Amino acid sequence: MKKKPEEYTEEEWENICNHCGKCCLIKLQDEETNDIYYTDVVCKYFDQENCKCSVYETRCSLVPECLKLNKDNVDKIAWMPKSCAYRCLFENRPQPIRKSIKGRCVSEVMVTEEELEDHIVDWDDL
Repeated sequence: MKKKPEEYTEEEWENICNHCGKCCLIKLQDEETNDIYYTDVVCKYFDQENCKCSVYETRCSLVPECLKLNKDNVDKIAWMPKSCAYRCLFENRPQPIRKSIKGRCVSEVMVTEEELEDHIVDWDDL
């Protein structure tokens, strides 16, 4: 019998993540349609070699818009990729093969805000 999300300990919850890095990509939202567009631009704190946040414990204070996923909000976040391990858990689906953004993104320090739209990509495996 599978555990319900609320039954996971904090450590078990953290271990669900498959470190694909897709939640660390900068996303743009169309103000008229509310559609979400993914870019190939990633947070400056993302360690691209290890596909992990380099400041994980302090990420929300360093980047106020960084969202801490938890058992109460992960199923309410529309932009979560379909392949996210947490989303799969909530939707009671098997996790797909992990496809990380490693080698397929650029740090936000290399891109100006005006250039972000030029970095919109169709991540077909999201």
